[in-house]
Amino acid sequence: MNEVELLEIFTDGGARGNPGPAGIGVVFRVKGTTIASFKEYIGETTNNQAEYKAVLLALKHLKNFHYKAVNFYLDSLLIVNQVNGLYKVKNEDLRPLYQQVKDSLFFENVKFQYIPREKNQEADRLVNQAIDEFLKNKA
Repeated sequence: MNEVELLEIFTDGGARGNPGPAGIGVVFRVKGTTIASFKEYIGETTNNQAEYKAVLLALKHLKNFHYKAVNFYLDSLLIVNQVNGLYKVKNEDLRPLYQQVKDSLFFENVKFQYIPREKNQEADRLVNQAIDEFLKNKA
């Protein structure tokens, strides 16, 4: 694969019940075109934990792509502000996930930006698919 100028990564995580059955979704885009997507059921957890786990899933797959810059887009203002250093991570359950994200940032040109939920529909759809598929198979 050729080196890409900018890789855009949309991540989302959600739990039904908070905590409850949770899923994560990740979408990789180049120039507005989806080039890869990932979803996973992650068990019982909270929304915020799921949001962090979605970023971690993206970072795991990111090693397979060549890029000059990476922009992460999340609809979780809390996670964006924590990763960007604007908020402290006070929640004990989030601290290890936050540290894993920080430890996994193996490249320099990366940005984390907040986007409204309606601009993150593809990743949100993957979250719901992952949860629905698990619940369907469990029934």
